[in-house]
Order: sequence, then C-alpha cells, then structure tokens
Amino acid sequence: MNVRTPDPNPGWLSEEDLYEARQRLPMLYVEAIPVRLDPLGYVNEVGLLYTADAAGHFSRTFVSGRVMYRETVRAALVRHMEKDLGPLAMPQLPLSPVPFTVAEYFPSPSETGLTDERQHAVALAYVIPVRGECSPRQDALELTWLTPSEALSPSIRDEFAGGRANILRQALAHAGWCE
Repeated sequence: MNVRTPDPNPGWLSEEDLYEARQRLPMLYVEAIPVRLDPLGYVNEVGLLYTADAAGHFSRTFVSGRVMYRETVRAALVRHMEKDLGPLAMPQLPLSPVPFTVAEYFPSPSETGLTDERQHAVALAYVIPVRGECSPRQDALELTWLTPSEALSPSIRDEFAGGRANILRQALAHAGWCE
C-alpha cells in the first residue's frame, strides 16, 4: 500500500535516485499526529487522514514525510504539517525536538510490527497540537477528528496500514490518555 504524500518539491533526489537509495539506506521521516486540546491541555480530538492508494485501497494515516538533506527536524515537521493539513492549521511545535517514539519500518514483517514495502525507514514521531482550520492534503479524501476512544476503536485501528495503529496508541499514551 502506498501512503506517500505527493511533494511539489521532491528535494535532492530524482525518483530513480530515491528508488536506488531506498534499496541501500534507511530513510529518515517525521510523523505527526495532530490533536486538539481542551482548555486544560488534555487531548480531546485526534486528526486522522483518510486516503486511497492507486489500487483503490482505503486507509487511515497521519502526517508523515521525509526529512530532506540539510533540513532540521523542526523545519520538516512544519513543512509536512502545512502540506498535509493546510497553511491555516497553526501547529504548536514542541519546545524540544525529542520524539515520543522512534518508529522503525521495514519492507517485510519484522519484530517492530511496522512495515513499509518501499523501504527501510526510521521515523521520529510527535504529537502536535493544532489550533487553526485544517484542510486535508491533495491526496487525502478527508481529515477526520475523532475522540481518543473512537480513534483506538477496533474498526478504526483496522483501517491503518503497516502497523501505524500502534504508533497512534503510543502517541495517546504519551499524551497521558489511557482507556
């Protein structure tokens, strides 16, 4: 399943070079789970993107994308939040660039439970509060705001590809939400 975000500025590698690099190197990504907070700072909504791939398979995902050469993690987060949620999302980046987890994706099943058939990827994962209006990226069908309970329900968990439901569970636990 392809959950790739189209990038109008693909950066420093051509499609052919990117394919070759993916066969030889782990790729660095950032992943961000957008949330809305209540007045006390507790997560009351989680924003999940609903996408379809070229084969017509539907899935849930969150903001994700590569860190480009000479780009800071913070700059990559801002770029992908704007690209995936629109320029009016108003994300509140964390003071520290320390992620809540480091996710390791492999092209075939592994001990991490996370897969990406294109490559070996390492993703720094963040919970990012947003305050503004969000409009989903061009290839997303919609952005759905769900309560944490709804987002972790079996029916929604089953819609994630590559083990990403586990990342969502970790994100909500990191934010202090538990069932």
